[in-house]
Amino acid sequence: MSGSHEHHAEHAHGHDAGHGTMRDYAMGFILSVILTAIPFWLVMSGALADRSLTALVITGFAAVQIVVHMIFFLHMNGKAEGGWNLMALLFTLVLVVIVLAGTLWVMYHLNHNMMPMTQAMGDMQ
Repeated sequence: MSGSHEHHAEHAHGHDAGHGTMRDYAMGFILSVILTAIPFWLVMSGALADRSLTALVITGFAAVQIVVHMIFFLHMNGKAEGGWNLMALLFTLVLVVIVLAGTLWVMYHLNHNMMPMTQAMGDMQ
């Protein structure tokens, strides 16, 4: 009975599916904590005086953290599933760049493009 269960479990995940070890998960967790703590410290301490530079650095850390999660927790690499994981990684990176760039663009221009409330009240009278 045990032999048939092992045989079934092997086919359930595929032959080339990556399985993470406890060491892989611990390494991913440590990297994630570091990649979260550094941007948090940069913002809270004001280490970078320029806000645009701080936003750019945080965006870089966010992109690296996404890759860390995909490698260590989702076990994505270029070999598994006939290379489709690599295509999914590239697609995700393109989407993340578009979303992050769009978000930063909107937040940067939001204050500039909005009319102050005092000016709006003066125009109504």
